[in-house]
Amino acid sequence: MKDFNLMAILLNTEFGAMLVHGLQMTLKIAAGSWLLAMTLALVLLVVRLAPSRAAQRLVAVYVSYHFNVPTLVQLMLWYFGIFSLLPDVLQTWLSNNNAEAILSVVALGLCQAAYFSEDLRSGLRAIPAGQTEAARALGHGYIGSMRYVILPQAVRNAMPPLVSHSVSLFKNSSLAMAIGVAELTHAVKEVESQSFRTFEAYLIATLVYLAVSLVIMVVGAWLGRRYSIVGVR
Repeated sequence: MKDFNLMAILLNTEFGAMLVHGLQMTLKIAAGSWLLAMTLALVLLVVRLAPSRAAQRLVAVYVSYHFNVPTLVQLMLWYFGIFSLLPDVLQTWLSNNNAEAILSVVALGLCQAAYFSEDLRSGLRAIPAGQTEAARALGHGYIGSMRYVILPQAVRNAMPPLVSHSVSLFKNSSLAMAIGVAELTHAVKEVESQSFRTFEAYLIATLVYLAVSLVIMVVGAWLGRRYSIVGVR
């Protein structure tokens, strides 16, 4: 067994480049998925608040599906199933533009949107009913009330679970390796197979995932304090 030598990997130019590229891809997938998830979550929340029971049930089915089907299975479904059903023109475009990464963003974003929407709905329930009437009294319609009064408060109330699920989304980006995305975990596996330093390679991955997760949590805590509602502890 080789002696422990972390520098054998960190000081190797080739290995370092692989790890940096993997981290960059991981951050791109996580950021793209987060933006898609949050955008769709807001849409799902608004639809669920609509008076239409059919729309509410449709959103409930969407959330239930993504809660109960493993994220890895959803990734596989998009890459090996839905991708093959797309028009040839779109398949060609995706193939020429890193289809694996794009489909990972789509699959992870759609899945995480279900969790974000439930977080926001919980935050919405914590808002006093009088806030809506107050917004209407100020001249806001339904959309204006949601945009300027209700949703900002819902986001503030939902900040802790949103941060927690954002960390989960970042960690779940490692699942993209299963469909061939050269993200951090994939890069670490390649480094390990070439260097034969298993412990050192996966220790680096552990430290990087831990560091980025902690940064997300610290930023989330800062945002929670920065935009907390006065008088609420």
